[in-house]
Amino acid sequence: MEIAATSTEYLHVNVVASIGGAPVTLAAPPELAFLPIGSGSNPVTEDWLTGEWSGSWARLLLGPNGGTVTLDPGKYSVWITFAAGLETPVYRAGELTVY
Repeated sequence: MEIAATSTEYLHVNVVASIGGAPVTLAAPPELAFLPIGSGSNPVTEDWLTGEWSGSWARLLLGPNGGTVTLDPGKYSVWITFAAGLETPVYRAGELTVY
């Protein structure tokens, strides 16, 4: 994934949740975090930003014009977490380059 530092747009992460093969609708909003590549750590509480669901996609508005967060140029690991019944999985969802 790549985005210009001056762009305001949604970052999307596809999430598939199922129990016994049947899809599960996730109600609580997803949370996303962006850590610099090479940080070697998992996100901590203050790293998480609340996103929203758009179908099976978690999304978060990035950028300087009303985005939840504006990221400086660099490379980031994208993390996602969400409530799924008794579980709260945390996944590294990919990399984001901000140029």
